[in-house]
Amino acid sequence: MIKVRGQRGFTLIELVIVIVIIGIIAAITTRQMSTSIETSLYEQTKSEMDQIAQAIVGDPHLYGGSSRVDFGYVGDIGALPLDMDALVEDPGYETWNGPYMTRGFNAEDFKKDAWDSYYILTGTSVRSTGSGSNIDKPFAAGTAELLDNSFEGIVFDANHSVPGTTYRDSVSVRLIYPDGIGGMTTAAANPTAQGNFSFASLPVGNHTLQIIYLPDSDTLSYPVSIMPGETVKMNITFPADLW
Repeated sequence: MIKVRGQRGFTLIELVIVIVIIGIIAAITTRQMSTSIETSLYEQTKSEMDQIAQAIVGDPHLYGGSSRVDFGYVGDIGALPLDMDALVEDPGYETWNGPYMTRGFNAEDFKKDAWDSYYILTGTSVRSTGSGSNIDKPFAAGTAELLDNSFEGIVFDANHSVPGTTYRDSVSVRLIYPDGIGGMTTAAANPTAQGNFSFASLPVGNHTLQIIYLPDSDTLSYPVSIMPGETVKMNITFPADLW
């Protein structure tokens, strides 16, 4: 005769062990999910901060021919933005050429990190505080790198002669660039007898250089890219024998 044994149920100890194992698995899964979410928020914030930095100073890798073509807000205005709004809304500046970044679905989205805290512009960096600790994205080594650069050049005529003391006052060198408050300004100088001229305290960006031989109003015009933290140098040659 065949006997069929009945199925034995779980004991209390076995149930406790199962519950503990499930709890451990749930805790590990929750921790992993939390870490994954935090990493995602961190990466999203870093990406947004990169966009803000690029909106302020432009894309250093964007060139047209041999010249850099994108200097962002600073290149157009000649100053750092006073707040984030200036990156998407014209403050009433003639030289503003934005928007330099998109707002997103909500008008405030571009100003907040992934934790919904407002970004802070601190000198030459963007700061996020939403994670509980500061995340900084520098976009320049200092303000001087963006707003206090130099340009130097030498003027020659077609014979590669310099003006000398007789003709130096007959040459006017002018550099036209944003004035930092929404307009344009012109710096002017006469070359030395050796043809040297220079300008200082220049913001980064694409500016216009004019060399004028005053007796004939003969004008040469060149685009000049002022790069961050550099002294740009250029030799200018008139196509005629002037002196």
